[in-house]
This record gives sequence, structure tokens and C-alpha cells, in this order.
Amino acid sequence: MRIRVQFRPATVKALSNELDKAYARGDIRLVKRISALLALAKGAAVDAVADTLRVARQTVYTWLQEFLLRRTGSFTYGRSPGRPPKLTKAQKRELARLIEEGPLKAGFPGACWRSPMIQHLIYERYGVFYSVPYIAQLLKNLGFSYQKARFVSDHLDAEKRQAWLATTWPAILHRAQEKHAYILFGDEASFPQWGTLSYTWARKGQQPTVKTSGTRKAYKVFGLLEYFTGRFFSQCLEGRLTSASYQAFLTQVFARTRKHLILIQDGAKYHTSQAMQAFFAQHASRITVFQLPSYSPDDNPIEKLWKKIKQQDTHLHYFPTFESLVKKVEEALVSFENAPQEVLSLFGFYDELAAA
Repeated sequence: MRIRVQFRPATVKALSNELDKAYARGDIRLVKRISALLALAKGAAVDAVADTLRVARQTVYTWLQEFLLRRTGSFTYGRSPGRPPKLTKAQKRELARLIEEGPLKAGFPGACWRSPMIQHLIYERYGVFYSVPYIAQLLKNLGFSYQKARFVSDHLDAEKRQAWLATTWPAILHRAQEKHAYILFGDEASFPQWGTLSYTWARKGQQPTVKTSGTRKAYKVFGLLEYFTGRFFSQCLEGRLTSASYQAFLTQVFARTRKHLILIQDGAKYHTSQAMQAFFAQHASRITVFQLPSYSPDDNPIEKLWKKIKQQDTHLHYFPTFESLVKKVEEALVSFENAPQEVLSLFGFYDELAAA
């Protein structure tokens, strides 16, 4: 049987307010009950509401009947007799697995968990109702922590990355030892004059502000980190990053050491162009090139160096002139050129692989 329910706008608004309160309290039983009433008011069929909320049809009829008779007074639940049910050890292990698999696999929208979603999952799957504040404690007990998510490219090839770490990297180490060569991880960075922002402390309701010149100009840097010694090679330029400027940088590095160079780089166009292929072939006696797997910045330690420079020297800074930016960046580069131990600390991941 299909029923039609019409609530006055004021009633719908009151229900919406009660729903917000129920969400804030983490009262999932009441969230379901009020959601059912609002869905009926929008013309949804009882069967559809019951299926969506995973309750019996008769439960939906009962909720409607009690609301018509008692209005919001029907939203008060009495205490259940006896001790409230708790998750068993086996259920907690299963819950941990479900959380690790992610909300999408569990039937929720979005890629990240929020406490009300986990509360809903526990109630639906195990019939156990925990308050939202307790969910946080439960997750900590299960070995989870509240963290900021990070993006991972959908182009990332896990097999190629594994092959790089398991096969290519040991081969590079072996070749470097045979040739008494440097292993150089290379990359480029751009430091904009208009400034970059990061997190900072401020009064609630008072968003901090940082001056900006608004000038759309940036200082570019080529960089190489050496795996064995912690040497840092760099070269700055104001123009575009091109194959010609990349060749000029590598030629400068040739002049600063007699060692054979094993260069590890990403797939930027000015790294892999025909002009660069010809350059590498011409200097094959001085340099051997390896490509990192696509979309693998976390496999390149120099990315950590760029991040440190930006955090310490350019984030939340005002550069009224381009010269002031240049001075700040070059001072930061010199500090790393004179700190080989700090550079070596960026290779911890590769050191663990070498020791394994």
C-alpha cells in the first residue's frame, strides 16, 4: 500500500533541525527515524524507505504513526534493559579489516572514513551502538589514528615501483661500486615570488593574512643529491626549464667532479627529449642514466629537500622584490651545500633497502 504524507513547511524545518541535532549527538537510531519521516514527506514509498534504511516496513509505519500522535515526543528512547552489547574480539578484528579496505568497499560514498560512518557500519553489521566520541577511542585501541590523507596518482604503476626497488636499485648500487661512481638523484623546483602558504596558529575566527607582491615570476632551481657523500649540486635560473638549461647544469657538474655519474631522474620532457638523448650518448663515458617509475616523487629524496627549503624559507614569507626571493633561496641552497649529513639523512628509505 502506498501512502501520501504532507507536512507543513514548518514541520519539515523542525524535522531537519532535529536531524541535525541527532547527527551532532551521533544518535544513529534517531537519524534513521527522522530521515524516514523526511523521505516520506518528499513522496518516497514506504518500501523504498525501508530498503534504504535497512529496516522493516512495519517499523517505518510505526515511526510515522507515533510522530503523528506525539510529534517530537516520539523521538525519545527509553533505556534498554541490561548491559549494552559490545563488540567481540572477533568482531573487532573484522571491523579493523573493513576499515583498512576503505569506505567504498563497505558501500559508503567517498574515500575516507569519518566517525559517524564507522558508527553506522558497526550498528548495521553487528547491532552494537557506540556514541561518536567513543568511536575515536575504539579506533585508537584498534591501532588507528586520525590522519590527513594524501593523493596518490591513479596512473601510478605499483608493479613498476616494486621492480624499481627490488631489482633496479640494487643494480644501481652494484654498478656504482664497480665504477666508484656517484649516484645522483635529480629534480627541479620552482619558488614563486607571489609566495606560498602553509598552516599557522591564529585566533579562532581570525584567518591569518600574509602579504604578497602578486608578481607572477618564479626562481627555478636544478638540483642533484649524491647518495654516498651527501654532496648537493644546484644551479638557478630565471627562465624556463629546458633541455638546453638542463645540459648546461649537467656540464657544470661534470666540471666539479671526475667521478662517473649515475643519474636518477624522472620523466620530465626536458629530461627525455631527443636533445637530451643525444647529450647522454655523447657523454656516455661520464654519465649513466636511470629513469624513476612514473608518478613516484616519494622515491626521490631530493623532493624532501625542496619541501624543507619551502617550509623553512619561503612559506608564509613576503618577497617585495624578485631580488629578495633570489637572496633567500640562494642562502637556503648554500646551507644545504654545507650540510652533507643533513642531506644524507634524506636517504633513510634507500639506506634501509641497502641494509636489508
